[in-house]
Amino acid sequence: MTTAEVAARYDALAKTNQWEAIQDELYAADAVSIEPEHAQGMQSVTGMEAIKEKGRQFQGMIEEMHGGYCSEPVVGGRFFSVAMGMDITMKGMGRMNMDEIAVYEVKDGKIVKEQFFF
Repeated sequence: MTTAEVAARYDALAKTNQWEAIQDELYAADAVSIEPEHAQGMQSVTGMEAIKEKGRQFQGMIEEMHGGYCSEPVVGGRFFSVAMGMDITMKGMGRMNMDEIAVYEVKDGKIVKEQFFF
């Protein structure tokens, strides 16, 4: 798949909150996930098992999900990006809005890197 095709499939799955399907279908086995240095409790990891575990850990920190969004992707070369956010109540931290930009790199039809900016 081209970067535009990967981005379109990502968008279709994101619109129905199929985040695990995005990882299973669109990510390379050795993908890298990069968090900002200031991200509390989250770290950068390599490999799908580590990425999925990071997601499970984040989900475990959430007390209640009140809503969220993911913008349509913007494609440029091997990269696409989306704006995304959540209205959540974190365990022990109260309710908050989290907004970020996610940038994805595509190589050989698979996402090889995700990087978050917030």
